[in-house]
Amino acid sequence: MRPLHPPGPERSAEWRRLFGDEARAERPDLSALCLLVGAQADGELDETGMDAAQIELDRLAGELPFRPGGPRSWATALAEHLGDRCGFRGTPGDYQRLDSSLLHEVLRRRRGLPILLSVVWMEVARRAGAPVYGVALPGHFVVGFGPPEQQVLVDPFDGGRVLTGPDAELLVAGATGAPLDPSMLSPADPLDVVLRILNNIRAWAAARPERSDVALWAVELSLLLPSHPARLRYDRAQLLVERGDFLTGATELDAYAEVVAAVDEPAADRVRRQARAARAMLN
Repeated sequence: MRPLHPPGPERSAEWRRLFGDEARAERPDLSALCLLVGAQADGELDETGMDAAQIELDRLAGELPFRPGGPRSWATALAEHLGDRCGFRGTPGDYQRLDSSLLHEVLRRRRGLPILLSVVWMEVARRAGAPVYGVALPGHFVVGFGPPEQQVLVDPFDGGRVLTGPDAELLVAGATGAPLDPSMLSPADPLDVVLRILNNIRAWAAARPERSDVALWAVELSLLLPSHPARLRYDRAQLLVERGDFLTGATELDAYAEVVAAVDEPAADRVRRQARAARAMLN
């Protein structure tokens, strides 16, 4: 595995600025956002590398049959092309790798997490004119083709296997223990897809305390999304304290406490105590 080294502070700040601009665009570009996430992790990824990744997605789309037919025909064409011929799929070991969450590395390795492989499927299919969208099933992201009454689901992690109704129900039951709700089959918003990718990166970093730097930039990118959980501000403050930036972390804990106080004063008091404890570390 190629070691990933983050960019320097100035370059990282520039990528964050571009990420925030793209996230606030009228129609955010999913592939561009994913590549900017990759640039925060990999200092070797520059504008030329991002262009090359976009060109690769264009190339893959150009190799698809011209408008093969309805949703199932599109699903089959993508599976044969990306899954069978190109070898895009996932393995259990991909969950242990940061590069499984980075689009440029997934395009290079042809391996990745379900959601990043789904991004490849969606971006290639979209470029080819397919009626495609992401479907954020709990615990396992998949891809949908066609309108609700004709919807065909595929699992890019399994090479693009077409899912039957029972297959989808089994995926949801395995992740949540609950039955499949029809609302789970709705198209996922691109910004929600990016937030879920960043949550996966944070989960990877949380299992590796020595990589709190990764957790921090993933939180900071999440905070640039127009809609994000308020608790992310608390998570960022905690990471700053853990990394030794006690004063900034304490200040952000106090700011978060003010937000929480409006709905839960005891919780706000707990956060204020954490802020005082962080400031005490300066003594």
